[in-house]
Amino acid sequence: MMSKVTIISGSPSEHTRLNGALDYVVEFFEGVNHSPEIIHIRNLPAEDLIQARFDSNKITDANKKVEDSSIIVILTPVYKASFTGVLKTYLDLLPQNSLVNKTILPIAIGGSIGHLLMIDYALKPVLAALGAIHILKGTYIVDSQVKKLVNNRYELDGEVKKRLDTELNTLKPSLLSDKGVISSII
Repeated sequence: MMSKVTIISGSPSEHTRLNGALDYVVEFFEGVNHSPEIIHIRNLPAEDLIQARFDSNKITDANKKVEDSSIIVILTPVYKASFTGVLKTYLDLLPQNSLVNKTILPIAIGGSIGHLLMIDYALKPVLAALGAIHILKGTYIVDSQVKKLVNNRYELDGEVKKRLDTELNTLKPSLLSDKGVISSII
């Protein structure tokens, strides 16, 4: 059995530079014959998120995608030196230890290099609280490294592509094996 992949987008906006990274990640997985599940948290019912409706069909469906995956990619813009509140409300609805035995790749985009450590100091502790042990280094992208094109398309600059390729290529062995977890923390 090959690894299943779920991508969680924590952007509250439909048109965001974060989509440049999301599209790049999807293309990578499709290039190694994987069709990732994508959870756009902004499309989950706001009432379910805000009122912590653990039993909501939409929430349980999203959680099932996470449960069934061995690789989780989490994308978020940086708001107030942290990940988005939208992402936090969803992470709060994941069952305890739902990230055990999963490989996690965090990707964040922010307005300046000043928020570079957000992944390490804000996001990774929450992921660890959910049982994640295999959390990759992650990739931080500055807004200016993503060019907005026409028709709500985005292009990553070459340096960002290189850094994402480095992270994504570490996943290839687990994508091609029957295990989903990378055996060491990178």
